Amino acid sequence: MSYKFPNGSASIVVDVSHVLPSFRGLGLSQGYAGGGVQIFADGHYETSGIYNNGWNEEAPDWTIYACGRFDVEPTTMKVFSGFNTTLISYGETNSTSSTTNRVGVVYHFKNGTRAVESRVGISWISSAKACSYISLELPNSKSLTQVQSETQSFWNSEVLSKITTPITDLPTLQLLYSSLYGMTLIPSNRTGENPLWNSSEPYYDDDFTFWDLHRCSTALMQVLQPSAYEEQIRSLIDIWRHAGWMPDARSSNYNGRTQGGSNCDNVLADAYVKGVRGAVNWTDGYSAIVKDAEVTPPNNHDSQAPDSSDQQGRGALPDWLKYGYITPTYSRAVTRAVEYSVNDFSLSQVAQGLGNQSDYQKYLSRSHYWRNHWNPNASSLGFTGFLVPRSADGTFIAQDPLSCGGCYWGDAYYEALPWEYSFGMTHDIATLVNFTGGPQKFVQKLEAMFQPGNNPASSTGSSQFNYTIFNPSNEPDFTTAYLFHYGGRPDLSLKYSRHVARSYYNSGNSGLPGNSDAGAMQTWLLWNMIGLYPMTTTTTFLIHAPWFSMTINLGNGKALNITTIGGDVDSAFYVQKLLVNGQPWYKSWLTWSDVFANGGSMEFTLGEHPSQWFNGSLPPSPASF
Repeated sequence: MSYKFPNGSASIVVDVSHVLPSFRGLGLSQGYAGGGVQIFADGHYETSGIYNNGWNEEAPDWTIYACGRFDVEPTTMKVFSGFNTTLISYGETNSTSSTTNRVGVVYHFKNGTRAVESRVGISWISSAKACSYISLELPNSKSLTQVQSETQSFWNSEVLSKITTPITDLPTLQLLYSSLYGMTLIPSNRTGENPLWNSSEPYYDDDFTFWDLHRCSTALMQVLQPSAYEEQIRSLIDIWRHAGWMPDARSSNYNGRTQGGSNCDNVLADAYVKGVRGAVNWTDGYSAIVKDAEVTPPNNHDSQAPDSSDQQGRGALPDWLKYGYITPTYSRAVTRAVEYSVNDFSLSQVAQGLGNQSDYQKYLSRSHYWRNHWNPNASSLGFTGFLVPRSADGTFIAQDPLSCGGCYWGDAYYEALPWEYSFGMTHDIATLVNFTGGPQKFVQKLEAMFQPGNNPASSTGSSQFNYTIFNPSNEPDFTTAYLFHYGGRPDLSLKYSRHVARSYYNSGNSGLPGNSDAGAMQTWLLWNMIGLYPMTTTTTFLIHAPWFSMTINLGNGKALNITTIGGDVDSAFYVQKLLVNGQPWYKSWLTWSDVFANGGSMEFTLGEHPSQWFNGSLPPSPASF
């Protein structure tokens, strides 16, 4: 990095105690728990800092090591120690450490110095390893301009060039490529930087979180980054080998927190059914998923949900196995029931692929347990049938479908209303259509999700989203806009998803409808641009319509070429005709093998009005019988 000092008075403070704050006021800011610093005769410094808290608030303290050097010789360098803004020592020694005090170094440079370059290496292992990264990656012979150029070239070749398009509209290009950038920032490839165990397997950290990412983000990662994706699958399985459980989230080399189900299961199943093999040990992968389904994790006593583990696995598993549903004994009961059902379906798919027919039948049957939360008499806005809490004696608990209480860790529904979770069983939609009263009623109920004014401010309604029940800022609704396909109305999936994409996303500073959530929001938008949507844990992709012609680089010499004829992204986006791999296509869905496994082509003719381009064949609903 480069520091500029226009007035020629140059000083730099290295502060080991600096941490990342959280603006949300939920106690998630990082904490500093001590550190050490040492300066050397050649002017470089080495530090270690101990930190804690953040999203993964149950994690033990972790240590980060750093090494830094400047390209200008300092006139003085003084080690300091202090508490808050009060100095305790300054310039008295060449090193210091403390379990409580802030520590660091103040560098002063010769008067008239107007620019200083800093090279910094970091490591989870040691300060010596941090220093080695400077020598390997940032030697004095390499200028900042070179580093910038190499970084830009890497991002262009490895990430941004994965989707290319002939369009020239600048805001659309900014939206496309900033979304590709945002979805690729994490997880972090920390292979060689694991302080907990030695392994020949890849190691990834900063999975934040699969609750957000399993719905459509990991599916796009497989399309755009197949090699890295396989490594991530191997890393998840290796975490199970050494830490005992796969994570639903992981940061600072520690599993946690789990918001609902064991959604890493969905990620592995999605990879398996779409043919990820390579160096993945699927025997171990299957064992890791089975553990989530059969073993209750020890309670980590999270202060926000002390009833059961939210570190890993399925904390409410005892109820799931005993009753076939989850009672209010456990927090987030309905959320967990929806997600455990999808988790069990995921397991059934891997079992079937591995030839384990008895497990396939067992877990497919368990994937229907969400039905035990379905109260056909619960009503709202003229519709009946919603997922509600249920007591141990089997009685349904009265529940307003437009209320979720605090909608957080201690409530029955996590971050979404009963209305929203009642569309969350993505593996069993045909059953949901039947429970709702058939295709026409299902479509009407879905449309109510998008009706302005149906979600008052006294519930979770927001003026930002015109008081709709559908919440584009949160992941439980990601798939909902596309479920019209299952009622035979892919034109409405296109209508409402395009409205969401064009109304709540843009290339400006407030261009996302909510928190990026590790790129989850960006990948939802990218799928909308592409014109497909993945039904995770299956090979099915729902077809809507692309924004523009594009080529998607699938790796290994393969590509998916998507072309549009006619149309306009805002006013003429309905499919009139579709060719897949040069042949007329009449289904509103396709599979991984059709266009991704070996590449392919999709040629869309678009127009202003919906058409009957498809033959009415509904997408598969593999858990429905």
